[in-house]
Amino acid sequence: MTHSAPAPFDALDPDAVFAAAESIGIEPSGRLFALNSYENRVYQLGDEQGGLWVLKFYRPARWSDAAIAEEHAFTFELAAAELPVAAPLVRDGRSLFVDAKLRFAAFPYLAGRAPELDDPATLSLLGRTLARMHAVGARARFAHRPVLSLARLGEQSRSQVMAAGFVPDALSEQYARVSEQVIGRVRQCFDNFGPLPQLRIHGDCHIGNILWRENGPLFVDLDDCMSGPRIQDLWMFLAGDAASQQSSWAALMEGYEMFAEFDYAELTLVEALRSLRILHHAAWIANRWRDPAFPRAFPWFGDARFWERHISDLFEQLAAMDDPPILSR
Repeated sequence: MTHSAPAPFDALDPDAVFAAAESIGIEPSGRLFALNSYENRVYQLGDEQGGLWVLKFYRPARWSDAAIAEEHAFTFELAAAELPVAAPLVRDGRSLFVDAKLRFAAFPYLAGRAPELDDPATLSLLGRTLARMHAVGARARFAHRPVLSLARLGEQSRSQVMAAGFVPDALSEQYARVSEQVIGRVRQCFDNFGPLPQLRIHGDCHIGNILWRENGPLFVDLDDCMSGPRIQDLWMFLAGDAASQQSSWAALMEGYEMFAEFDYAELTLVEALRSLRILHHAAWIANRWRDPAFPRAFPWFGDARFWERHISDLFEQLAAMDDPPILSR
């Protein structure tokens, strides 16, 4: 994770969005709507022909051009396999464009709603779709995308939070201690598992990155695609008590195993991966604080109550990683 320059999107006003659209042959009608996105900036834009587009402006200095090219190439590969992904527009053989020094991509606008994860049929179809995505992901390897690792998501995140100065002084020692213990327990979990699989995966597979349409799910954002184990694309669909999670898992696997095998040893990684996500999320907010969108979206980030809850969550994860896995075959 890279520290952003102050206000990295300051130059991105409506005129700049329209100019970017025009640079790739889209004629804006003047209709523009900012979509919910913090890491990048995403806009819905109307054209003179009555069409709708989504323009995604990449955060400066976050990904290299090569990493974005791999994101797009993976998306095109999935689309060619008739998987439901939102693929970027191609102009003159390119899908990553630059205007006024801002890199961006354009996508046809596709409507949908949030998936209903309490419906077993929805989970089963998600399982089938992810199995097919993973089958494509297993065909090759990323060269420029990040790898799911303890160093990147855990150790680096902890160091960044401690250096950023957001943890109140009265809680800093407690945070340092419990975060170190969590990282040690995650390391033990990973060591017990052995080398993590290096599959090309979605990487940030949660309900916010999926639209539900008449024929099933549409995956709309592969911005965090990475190399890692299959379970990373599955565990975030599980919520509630142990019985609820087991029921949801059964529905997911009912669909998944129609198209792919699953290594059930990966179930031992779930709480370790959840722990890394908790650590990484706090570091993400801390590292993006110079972007004015973040203080507005997370005004409570410097409050003692947030850090008390965060520390409590980490203690809960220590206990969860010591317990047998909730999920079973």
